Amino acid sequence: MNNKIGFDVLFNNATIGIIVTDDKGRIILANPFLLNQFGYKEDEVLGQLIELLVPTRYQHKHVHHRDGFNKHPRNRPMGAGLELFGRRKDGSEFAVEVSLGNYNTEAGHFVIAFVSDISARKASEQALINLNAELELKVDERTRALSEMLEKEKGLNELKSRFVTMASHEFRTPLSTILSSIFLIAKYETTEEQPKRYKHIERIKSAVNMLTDILNDFLSVGKIEEGAIQVRISEFDIKAHIENILSELVGLLRPGQEIEYSHIGHTILTLDPVLLKHITINLVSNAIKFSPSGKPVFLTTSYVGGELVLSVKDHGVGISFEDQQHLFERFFRGENVSNIQGTGLGLHIVAKYTELMNGRIECISELDRGTEFRITFRPFV
Repeated sequence: MNNKIGFDVLFNNATIGIIVTDDKGRIILANPFLLNQFGYKEDEVLGQLIELLVPTRYQHKHVHHRDGFNKHPRNRPMGAGLELFGRRKDGSEFAVEVSLGNYNTEAGHFVIAFVSDISARKASEQALINLNAELELKVDERTRALSEMLEKEKGLNELKSRFVTMASHEFRTPLSTILSSIFLIAKYETTEEQPKRYKHIERIKSAVNMLTDILNDFLSVGKIEEGAIQVRISEFDIKAHIENILSELVGLLRPGQEIEYSHIGHTILTLDPVLLKHITINLVSNAIKFSPSGKPVFLTTSYVGGELVLSVKDHGVGISFEDQQHLFERFFRGENVSNIQGTGLGLHIVAKYTELMNGRIECISELDRGTEFRITFRPFV
């Protein structure tokens, strides 16, 4: 009696579809979860052939497979490499995994099936496939654009060779992240593991963004070398502009990090807001990257006496005096940051953009005591 009560509790409250058929394939038991999956009431399925729940185009083959299973019954784990679909009462189909078992009683031979709806997982897998295809297309497009740009100027042969060397190294980490995440996602099969799948999808997105940033750096350097960067000045509110830029960088912050921003003086000035945005993003993202968790990054702007000063200060690893002599050279990376992702192009781009706007840049830094970059502009009248 107690065994029957226990069975009923498990059968009726299970969060997976359970169905039992006799040796003729007729449904004799179906739990509430399965009925809800397929949209039927209990009296609509009991006594019906199991093919009621199979898509029409597979029903004939399913009868053959069912008969074969009954002749040579064996337990089959979930999925077992088969691509299976169920058909709801309204005719719609959804991907399923089915685990089969069999047992005998005095009443005869019976088959029990556990049915899991895997359409959400299939959708996630397809999204990953699409994301990977989009990534490959984006890399192809950017690489093609960069190759065309390099071929136009023979003077950029050095950039081309350095690109190949740097790309082969810098692309390895994000591509490895993408491949490992795709592999792990395939391992998470249950509904309860959905948060783990989402975590790896976010890692893939982050890796794609990293690849895009690397390629954008190379393209920016190419345009600078070609003299294709034009300064487009306009009047804008520097304080509001910087606050908007910082709102885009919040996602880069490590645990306990924050950006403390302050402005002194007038707010309306005339410069190139796009180039200033690139400069700010580069300096602040570097400060975040090279600072430990829990340490703030300080950004200050001051527009007094017709002079704009932009300062970005951190409490990170710092830069040696020797490295400071080469800091704005193309592809240069400090000895103490060689283990941190980077192309060695960011500060070169910052220096060139600063020069284009008739500004000057200086670096104040000591090893293990942080770094401050200070840029001074005299805005256009």
